[in-house]
Amino acid sequence: MGKHNFKKKYGQNFLTDTNLLSAIVRDAGVTSQDCVVEIGMGQGALTEQLSKVAKKVYGFEIDLDLKAFLEEKFNESNVVLFFEDILKCNIQKLEEQIGGEYKVVANIPYYITTPIIFYFLENSNAKELCLMVQKEVAEKIVAKFKTKNYGILSVICQSFCECKVKRVVSKKLFTPSPKVDSAIISLIIKQKFDFDYAKFIKSSFSMRRKTLANNLAFNYNLSKTKVEKFLNDNGFASNVRAEELEVKSFKKLYEVFRQNL
Repeated sequence: MGKHNFKKKYGQNFLTDTNLLSAIVRDAGVTSQDCVVEIGMGQGALTEQLSKVAKKVYGFEIDLDLKAFLEEKFNESNVVLFFEDILKCNIQKLEEQIGGEYKVVANIPYYITTPIIFYFLENSNAKELCLMVQKEVAEKIVAKFKTKNYGILSVICQSFCECKVKRVVSKKLFTPSPKVDSAIISLIIKQKFDFDYAKFIKSSFSMRRKTLANNLAFNYNLSKTKVEKFLNDNGFASNVRAEELEVKSFKKLYEVFRQNL
């Protein structure tokens, strides 16, 4: 197509390096048996590589200026096009159309990274998300407890998924070049999302400078003394902070909390 007018509101940063695009497909482990949902097709460079390997690609693009180009490019191919916001689509209808398990592969705009991750964890039957995200977001997802990056995103993603950074991608490989480097992260979904557990994690980290007892007492309308005793009874210091608990400790604590408080 001719020169594209990149739209800042859509966070458009396109990739054209064929070797890297092929590597993303390999990172996602896409095979001829896989259906893939792609978010943010851009000019279809990644879509093209996916379509060579996948059984079918369901591509979402919000920029209607790309519609005619993409329709022509993928005419009579194994690519199904949707020109709408993935966050507003009827995911149940989409999954009925796909007819089974699928993977999500995307170079997504940074500003909707967390909403996209939660959208698929909360609502979908996707088996894996392989996403190009801002490098610092990838670092938060895989962060270990007692580190500065460890927080809500770390605990929730690691609770429901096997999380792994596949590769770091230089900002120089994008057009236009963003201000920061990116990373490809794989989230293989292992468990069905539990909204009550997610609320517990969000509550635990709600005020970062406060203790876990303070946060839980405030968010669940309990007395701080009662929560501190609960923590002590379950082997945790009364002044422990959320970032000091590893994922398996959160899981254990939540089960006891749910049953007793």
